Formats: sequence, C-alpha cells, structure tokens
Amino acid sequence: MKLANDSATSRDTFDWDYVLWSVRLKLLTSGFFIYLGVFFLAHWLSSWISASYHALSTKKKIDWNMDITRGVFGVQCSVAGFWALLIDPVFQADKVYSQQNWSWLHCLVASGFMLLDDVYLIVSDIVFRARSVILLVHHFFASGALLGLIINIKSGHYLILIGLLLEMSTPLTCIKTLLTMSGNANTLFGKVNRWVRLHILHCREVLTYHMWWVCISRWNDVVENLGLPYFIVFFMGLSILTFIINPYWIYVMTLQLFGPIDRNSPNTAVEKGSSGKLNSETFQKKKI
Repeated sequence: MKLANDSATSRDTFDWDYVLWSVRLKLLTSGFFIYLGVFFLAHWLSSWISASYHALSTKKKIDWNMDITRGVFGVQCSVAGFWALLIDPVFQADKVYSQQNWSWLHCLVASGFMLLDDVYLIVSDIVFRARSVILLVHHFFASGALLGLIINIKSGHYLILIGLLLEMSTPLTCIKTLLTMSGNANTLFGKVNRWVRLHILHCREVLTYHMWWVCISRWNDVVENLGLPYFIVFFMGLSILTFIINPYWIYVMTLQLFGPIDRNSPNTAVEKGSSGKLNSETFQKKKI
C-alpha cells in the first residue's frame, strides 16, 4: 500500500498542465533561479573550503562558479537523457511524437538554465571583453531548440532529451577547470579525467549520429511534428554540432591530453603547489 502511494506521489510531482503558458513560464523561471542558487552556493562553498579560490581574480571566480553550475546541470541532463535513451518505454516506442510529464518538467527547467548561461556569456563577453564565439553559437542553437519546444507544445521530446544528453561531458569539464585553476591539472587524477573526457566527447559524436538516424529514418514525421521553422533551427544546430563544434572540441581535447599544460583552455594554468602564493596579477601572467 505504501509503494502504491509513493508511486502516486511521484506521478503527481510531474502532473502539471503544461499546455498553460503560465505553467511553462513558471517552470522556466524556477530553473533560472534554481541554477542561480547553485552558482551562489558554489561561491560560498568554494570560499569556505578552497584556498586556491581566494587567489583567483574576479573573472576567474565567476568562471569557477559557473563551471560548477554547468557540472550540476550536466548531471541532470545525463540522468534524464539516459532514461529516455535506454529505459523509458514511451520514448522507446515512439521517438518522434512522444512526450512525458517528467520530460516536460526537465526540459523547462533546462531552459531556465540555458537562459542563465546565455546571460552569463553575454555579460562576461561585454564586461571582460572575452570572445566565446564557439560557446555562443552552441548556446544559440541549443536555446533555439528549447524555445521551439516551449512554443510548440506538440513537438516530441526525444530528440531534445538526446540533445541535452550531450551535456554528459560537462561535469568532466567542470573537474578539469577546477583542477587547472588550482594547479593540479597535471596530476594523475587530472590526466585520467582528460582521458575520460576525450572518450565522452567521442560518445557525444556517436549520439549526434543517432539523432541523424532518427531524423533521416522518419524525415517527414519529424518535419511535420517540429514544424518547418523549428526544424530548420534544429537541423542547422545539429549540422554545426556534428561537423564543426564536436570535431573541433575533440581536436582541442586531444592536444590537451598529450600536453603538459592545458594550453587551449581559457582558464589559468598554475604550477602545482604554487596556487597559495599567487594573486590575481600573477595568474594573468601565467595565462596560456
């Protein structure tokens, strides 16, 4: 009896009327502030437990906290994406038209995170005069895909969930960034993390081939379900990701794997054991 009640409670958690704009916008806003809270929590915990964090410049601290936030988001996407890919019977039966209440909740919360990350990238590029061209292109099409899902309530969720599953490399990127900024990039753990990350990047490319297979095998159904404008944005984003962004990242990560220092990272590389003695000016001198 208790199991039945627990199951009913679990279903009620996702039982919203997602047709209503008010519901979709509330969940999107909730996702934005949930991950904004993760960002500030990362700052508080890092200030408390990490000596390396105190030596970073303001920009590096923001990058540090945002990478942790992205890592948490990557865990969320990995769980939902693998569930749709391997377990959920509804998505296994229909990869074009199927929707689930839990997938609605996940995609709307993910849209809130993407809004936060877009704001971060734009403000960071303006304030710190950075150039995150690859990330901006990546986020433009990812945000466009999620926006299309919010507007077109009839569109299936499988392809979007598999697209979000590509974020499974993000937690490893978070670890790499923290190790690099703390001067531990060339430790055994740092090298193993780079090996695993490169492997996951190859898995990402395989996942994009799977998305192509779903699109090509049921082309007319996918176009009809998504709608032509949404399909064009989705098709362009998938093409750029498959043939430009993913190969470029694999190339860069391969160079980093065999280099003693993470030379292509925008983050600061620090000699091991010296982070406690460095101020923000020294970090800038050691930037690669």
